[in-house]
Amino acid sequence: MRPSLMSLLLAASQVVPSFGLYFYIDGVTPKCFFEELPKDTLVVGQFRAEEYNSNTHSFNDNPQLAIQITVDEIFDNDHRVVNQKGSSSGRFTFTAGDSGEHRLCFWASHAGSSGSWFSNNPEGVKLHLDLAIGETSEIESKDKHKLADIVQRVKDLNARLQDIRREQVFQREREAEFRDQSESTNARVVRWTLIQLLILGATCAWQLSHLRAFFIKQKLT
Repeated sequence: MRPSLMSLLLAASQVVPSFGLYFYIDGVTPKCFFEELPKDTLVVGQFRAEEYNSNTHSFNDNPQLAIQITVDEIFDNDHRVVNQKGSSSGRFTFTAGDSGEHRLCFWASHAGSSGSWFSNNPEGVKLHLDLAIGETSEIESKDKHKLADIVQRVKDLNARLQDIRREQVFQREREAEFRDQSESTNARVVRWTLIQLLILGATCAWQLSHLRAFFIKQKLT
């Protein structure tokens, strides 16, 4: 019968949102668990590995120890959604793309300074795993301050956008007021120009009439 990670986690803890346990890896074959996950389920895991020291007969941290984590969708021809290689401690996250059975596997090996994986394997590894399934998990709650910071930044951006919109509205109102004032001034200038032209035309007509009458009178005399 294939081991279910959830069953082991439930046995390890009675806390519903988050689970913690440890298990052993022999350094040769991976340790795999199978879990049925609903669609869009968020899984967050934190791990820490310790290597067995034959001299002290205890498990200790080893900076040369490296852990590889893979997550495959069994229902989708073993489609791999996580393939993470790194140090002896860290975290991994993934979201179930669809409902179905997922296989979570853990490898242990020694990593050289260049990052290459050597064929020599550790004698034994004790892997501590804290796994959270779902959005209300304890591990995810540790990142709430980051979410709060993002929310605050979004609020600040929205406030700045509101300020920019108010400034744009104010500028449009000023532009409309200036345009109305300019149009009113232009209309007054045009009216005054027309009045001046009418006055000049009337004056010219009166002067021409007066001169004509004067010349006619002079010829008669």
